[in-house]
This record gives sequence, C-alpha cells and structure tokens, in this order.
Amino acid sequence: MKNQVQLITYVDRLPGGTFTALQALLKGPLQGLFGGVHLLPFFDRIDGADAGFDPIDHLRVDPRLGSWEDVAELGRKVDLMVDVIVNHVSSHSPQFSDYLAHGAESPYAGMFLTLRSVFPHGATERNLLDIYRPRPGLPFTSFTLHSGERRLLWTTFTGEQIDIDVHHPAGRQYLSDILATLSRSGVRMVRLDAVGYAVKKAGTSCFMLPETFDFIAELSAEATSLGIEVLVEIHSHHRTQIKVAGRVGWVYDFALPPLLLHALAFGTAVPLKRWIAMRPTNAITVLDTHDGIGIIDIGADRSVTPARPGLVPDDELDQLVEHIHQASGGQSRLATGAAASNLDLYQVNCTYYDALGRKDVDYLIARAVQFFLPGVPQVYYVGLLAGENDMVLLGRTGVGRDINRQRFDAAAFDTALAKPVVRQLFDLIRLRNTHPAFAGTFKLHETGDNALHLSWSSKDAQIELVVDLRTRAHGIRSRLPGAEEQLIRFGA
Repeated sequence: MKNQVQLITYVDRLPGGTFTALQALLKGPLQGLFGGVHLLPFFDRIDGADAGFDPIDHLRVDPRLGSWEDVAELGRKVDLMVDVIVNHVSSHSPQFSDYLAHGAESPYAGMFLTLRSVFPHGATERNLLDIYRPRPGLPFTSFTLHSGERRLLWTTFTGEQIDIDVHHPAGRQYLSDILATLSRSGVRMVRLDAVGYAVKKAGTSCFMLPETFDFIAELSAEATSLGIEVLVEIHSHHRTQIKVAGRVGWVYDFALPPLLLHALAFGTAVPLKRWIAMRPTNAITVLDTHDGIGIIDIGADRSVTPARPGLVPDDELDQLVEHIHQASGGQSRLATGAAASNLDLYQVNCTYYDALGRKDVDYLIARAVQFFLPGVPQVYYVGLLAGENDMVLLGRTGVGRDINRQRFDAAAFDTALAKPVVRQLFDLIRLRNTHPAFAGTFKLHETGDNALHLSWSSKDAQIELVVDLRTRAHGIRSRLPGAEEQLIRFGA
C-alpha cells in the first residue's frame, strides 16, 4: 500500500456517476491528490436497503456505473481498495431466493444462519441478551419458505441482509469467488466489512471471538495469495483494536476522529496524546467515512467485569456528543439514535465539517493531525469537499447516515472546489504525499496539556506540526536540503 493519501468514495455520488467520470476527475481537478481509492460498494445493485452494502450480486458491477473492465482500467492508474461484504448477503440474492424456494433441498440451505443452527438446543434469555448488538433489538427476522415453513434467520443489521455461515462450504465458496473476481480485476486491497460479527457461537457475544480471529487469518491468507492486502473493519474498545492490529495486516484508527473532536472541544490533548503513544501504526487513519462518527471506540467496555475504562471519561464522552449536536445546529441530533432509522448505537451521524461547527481552522488542524500520524490516511469524498449536512436527503430517506452521503453534481462540485478550506486541504494532501520526511521516523514530543507537537525526520528532511488547542495557534515547519525553512499556516 502506497504511503499516500487515499480517497473514499461512492462512484455514483460525484459528478458523472460512472467509473469513466471518476477517472476523469482523478486526471483533472483531483490530479495528484490520491495514491489510492477506496471504492464503496459498486456491485449490483447499489441502491438496496443499505447503500450498496447489501448487493444482490457481489460478482457483478452495477451496469449503471460501468463494468469490471472499467474497474481494471481505474486500477491501472491508482491502487484500488474494495469492500468484501463478509457477514451477509441480500435477501434478494439468487442464493437466498433459491433457499426460500427449495428449503433444505437448496444447495445454499446451510449457507444461511438460523436461530436453530447456532442454538440447536434452544436459546435462553441470557443467551440472547449476551449477543453483542450494533443496533436495538434481536438479530433475527422471520421468513416463510415457499413450502410454508417458517424460519428465524440471523440478520445482524437489517431484515434485508441475511447473515451467512462463513464456515459452511457454500458460504466459504461465496467469499472465495468474490476475492478471485476482485483479484482478476486488479484490486489490490480489500476491506472486510463487518467481519467482527461473522462468526456466531452459542453461549458467547458472537462478536470478535477467538474463532473470528482464526477466520480473519484464513481469509487474509487467501487474499494474500491473490496479491491482495487486507483491512479489517471493527468498531470496538481501543484495547481490542490494538489486539486486532497485532494479528492482521491493516486496521482502522477509529479512535482518532472522536479524540480529535474531543481535543478541539475541550482544549486538551491529554487523551489524544495517550492514544498516540499506544496506537497501532499499521493503521488506516480516517476522520470521516460513509458511516457515522464512532463513539464506542473511545468509550468504556462494559461487556466485561470490571468494565474497562475508555480513552475519555464517561461524562466527557456524553458532553462530546452534546457538543457535536450543538456545533451542528442540532442537525446531528435529528440523524442519530432513535431519531432516524437504520440507527447505530455507537455512532453520531454528522459530517465532520459540521461536527466542528464549520470552522475552517479547526477542520484543517484536524486534517493536519490525521496526516501527521503514522499510517495511511484516507479522506471521504464529503470531507474532501468540506461537505455540509444533507438535511434534504435525510428528510427524504429517514436514514441517519444519509446526512453524510450527499450527491455532488457538477455545479455543487465546482462550488466546493472554490472554497478556501478545500483548496488548503488539497495543499495539505499534496504536502503529505510528497514530503520525504514522512518516509522517516515519527516522534510525539512532550508538551503541556493543551499543546500537540508531532514531527517526522529522515536523513535529509524534517517536518513538524505544532498546535495549541486552546488558542488554535498552529504551524507546520518544513526543512528540506538546499531550501529555506518553510512555515505553513492555514485557515486564514
């Protein structure tokens, strides 16, 4: 994976809405910004129950976007990361349709998890309450087979996303076929979506079990044999992330986004610096993604006794959530929790720009810190354009995360490109991609509680970032051989 900034985007939510149009953007106004692109689901269909994370056919490109040859062509220009939706398939998929039609006689019958297949002797109330849930309610949906038989199918996320048995031959072959198809099309990185939920076992939380780690290792080995690197997507307690990082190729630093919001809201770098000192370096750093802003990642873990403390105290975490709601003018409150469907218990739905009250200096400070931390940075397309909350889309769908999934036509895109904050963000991205010091050694310097000082140094180059979180005084100092020292400030 190149040590350069990557773009996260839906193909259809930028001008043109096709692979050909995306490639034109990367050659044109976005030229030189990205060493890789994380393509959010582009499989047939992209407009199901979960914005493409429930494809009917994971092996087919939605023809409205293009073809596998278009994917391969893009992959010849930039490194491509693509989602492998590990945990489930669409309730409209041919495999599940065959199961509904033929029941036990279907070759896919064992591919789908039922209550009975996980709890063959029945489940107690305690068993069901112990299941780790990202959303309210129990993870089951009732389906009636064509024979008239009724089954309780395991559905972790929605009733249109049917969980698969990743150890059943049909389930395992399904995932192998996806990896092989991606490899043939030039994809060199995959993101294992929702993989923490993939293994279910009676009497456990059914989340990040020892068997889950074994499964991740097996699937990662298969991907590696095809020349594909693997990123594991897991929202969990920060200690779990550290544990996961020691056993996989790449993990997200999901603690960083809320910690930066906390640092800027409270004017202290103490929790952030504590995390920087312990965080894994084989990390993909993000501030925003197609999902909400994670809260669980810096909170306490109460699934164990005694509870494990989080990176920030409980009361400050509550205050941080309220601060985001206030900074966004109450818009995030309308998109979060019980206020919106498809809700997540551990995320606040809001653009990162709005979570910072649309303050350009704060936003650019946050991006600078992201780019200075060890790992490979990714920038979500909405964040790239300093996008604001899409209340129209939220009102139309009622889906909380749609507040941060807006579509940019050519006019809106051009307007965003003209914003000073966007132009300065582009400059920061180019600096991160080209400065030789970022290939050297990272250091977190000792400072007072309200200050942050990060630096990189190599044989011939140095670069450092200094921020006062109370006053917002900041600067990037660059030293290159044969050139005068450069001081960079932004947000003015």
